[in-house]
This record gives sequence, C-alpha cells and structure tokens, in this order.
Amino acid sequence: MTASGALLAPLGVTAKRWYAILTRYRFEKKVAIHLENKGVACFLPLFGEIHHWSDRHKRLQVPLFPGYAFVFLDLASPSRLEVLQTDGVLRFVSFGGDALAVPAKQIEDLKTLLSHRVPCSLHAFLTVGRRVRIRGGCLDGLEGILEQNEEKNLVISIESIRRSIAVKIEGYELELI
Repeated sequence: MTASGALLAPLGVTAKRWYAILTRYRFEKKVAIHLENKGVACFLPLFGEIHHWSDRHKRLQVPLFPGYAFVFLDLASPSRLEVLQTDGVLRFVSFGGDALAVPAKQIEDLKTLLSHRVPCSLHAFLTVGRRVRIRGGCLDGLEGILEQNEEKNLVISIESIRRSIAVKIEGYELELI
C-alpha cells in the first residue's frame, strides 16, 4: 500500500494487456506512428507485397490485417483515452461494451512469423480443428490449427478481430496441444 492507501500490484505483475483497435481505412501506419509518439506501445503487423503499375513494380509494406492495429496498455490508465483521441482510431474492438484483450501468445506468434519473413497468406477465420504446436526450427513454439488439404498449413487465428493467416509447414515437427 502507498501512503494514500492505494494498493500496489506485486512486482512483475502488470494490468497491461494487448487490445485490438479499429482504425480508419488506410490509416493504420499513421495511427501506429501517432500512438508511438504518445508513448503507447503499438504493434502493426506488416508484410511485403509487390504492387504492379503500368510503368513500374514496387515492394510495399502493407498491413496484414487492414483496419486493425494492436496496443499494449492498462485499460484503467489514462492511456485508453489517449488511444481513443488519436487521429484515425475509431474504437477498441469490443464485445458487449468491453474491450476484448488479445492473448499475448497470439501477438508473439505474429511477431515471430513476421520477423522470420515466413511466407503467409490471409485465410478464412478458423476456430475449430486440431490444435498443434511447431517443434524446432525458426517457428518453434508457434501454435495454431492444422489444416491438411493438398498441403499442410498452420492457421493462426486472432479471435478478437476474427481474422486468420495460414503458413505452409511442410517439414516441421508438430505436437498436439
């Protein structure tokens, strides 16, 4: 307890969590920059895409999930208001009026995937299937739903925004979760 009688969280315990925010169309990068300038931790998953015009080809970094970004904060702090007052932010992704937290594991898996530049593609949202974890290699620990059609894919779903991405996993050792 502090002198004012307020309870302190035990060392190492934080009320900060990842939350998805909805942004204006094509404002994702601007929102991320504004939030970082305000001191709010923001994660905007980007991937490289080649755009073709009649006179040139150019590789651009585009949002993996258009219209969404992720912020790491304590909803009880003044940071929530700072996020909502940021130009281009529409609202927190919520259900029943409460902002939905995104599990840290899902954010870490996205960061791992993007940092290793593993080819991935958008996929229809999946919630049902055999849950597996990759063992070994650069994607060690990555979790998702196994999809087997012509090839093996690991589908990683971000439940709060109902979006999924698929990664080809031929040659990786898998374990059931």
